[in-house]
Amino acid sequence: MEFNWEVLLRPESLIALGTLTLLEIVLGIDNILFISIMSEKLPEAQRPKARITGLALALIFRLLLLMMISWLVHFTEPIFTLFETGFSGRDLILLGGGLFLLVKTISEIHEKVEGHGTSKGVNQKVRSFAGVVTMIILIDMIFSFDSILTAVGMVSEIVIMITAVVISMIVMLVFVNRISRVINRHPSIQMLALSFLILIAFILILDGLHKHIERGYVYFALFFSLLVEVLNINSSRKKVNAGIEEKDHQA
Repeated sequence: MEFNWEVLLRPESLIALGTLTLLEIVLGIDNILFISIMSEKLPEAQRPKARITGLALALIFRLLLLMMISWLVHFTEPIFTLFETGFSGRDLILLGGGLFLLVKTISEIHEKVEGHGTSKGVNQKVRSFAGVVTMIILIDMIFSFDSILTAVGMVSEIVIMITAVVISMIVMLVFVNRISRVINRHPSIQMLALSFLILIAFILILDGLHKHIERGYVYFALFFSLLVEVLNINSSRKKVNAGIEEKDHQA
């Protein structure tokens, strides 16, 4: 496979690259949320390594998919028909991935609400680094298929796809630990992230059933809810600080 890197020098290619990179970063949000929540099961010292390992493996898997782009295009062709609806390999992966993400997320919510299986802040259900990374890899594969197929639908030059994927993954590698710390520091934001993953799971399932829903609506709802929660956290913090100052003044 030959790569024509001179394509990146064209103005129209740079616009396509910027648009695709931004889209890849947005599509990577759900991946970061899952990695952040799953890495919390490990001792604190191992969490950054698990996050970086998960995203690095996601980058490798996406680049491998791009290397097999001719095969990937045929992956959307129907394998069998059920109730007059054709199902391709892509559909089956999205269905299976959506169900896996749904079950896993509901299990996480149940554990956090019921408070079972935790000791000293570490979930005992998954004890090994390899176990956490394996689950991250499984969901990475699902999100990678979704991400690369979106890229294939937007641009035709593989060089632009590769560059956009690499840049977006570098951005996520830089910010994943910071985002994870914010999510895991605030239980309300963590629950919001889990709720968002449930929505993503349903979107994957519906997409596999040929019922497409624009993710933009879901991302807007997430950002709006996140903004409200951040304002709520800041308001609560100010009230606590005001109460402490008032007690100090009275003393």
